[in-house]
Amino acid sequence: MANETYVNYYEKGEGIIASFPKGKKPRLLMHVCCAPCACFPLTYVCEHFDLTIYYNNSNIYPFEEYEKRLGELKKLLSYMKRDYGYDIPLIVPTYDYDAYMKDLRPYASEPECGKRCWICYRKRMEEAYDYAEKEGYDYFCTVMTISREKNSQILNYIGSELEAKHPHTKYFYSDFKKKNGILKGVEMRKGYDLYYQKYCGCEYSKLAREKWDAKKALENQNLSK
Repeated sequence: MANETYVNYYEKGEGIIASFPKGKKPRLLMHVCCAPCACFPLTYVCEHFDLTIYYNNSNIYPFEEYEKRLGELKKLLSYMKRDYGYDIPLIVPTYDYDAYMKDLRPYASEPECGKRCWICYRKRMEEAYDYAEKEGYDYFCTVMTISREKNSQILNYIGSELEAKHPHTKYFYSDFKKKNGILKGVEMRKGYDLYYQKYCGCEYSKLAREKWDAKKALENQNLSK
């Protein structure tokens, strides 16, 4: 993937916002994976956009986990309305884990944050981008650039490629980690007592986390002897 040249996507996003006519809020569809990741980005984008959230995350395993994260997102949206006055619409397409994973299973042996994950990012972003284009949104973006575990250069590169396929909906470049975005999000998540998942979503990330937890538990056990 051609992401060798570093781009400051936070500044690029700020430049896009600066270009808006005064008093005008373009319509933005944002892909959101979970409430903890959404905390800070929602407060940031709602200042500048008329926001709608798209929760298309058929990668999440098992279904009970998917429902739990969706429930926490709905809880966050109620807090956003209560505390900030933002009434943010939420769109939830049909969950279909088996169909979603057909493209990822050939890459089962890939490590976390490798090629399998890049395919997963693109699948969800493209599905949401298609909806944004069909429904006439001005911009599309993903909340995933807030995550420490996800490469914002790759996510924005994918966004730029998708923008070329969607002539009516522009891509909003972001790096929500910047300017203490992560710390602000953590403070909000803790303040709202939101559930904080231990793994990204799919069965492979779940298994990787379980193996890591088991390894750390064994190391701590050996240290205590």
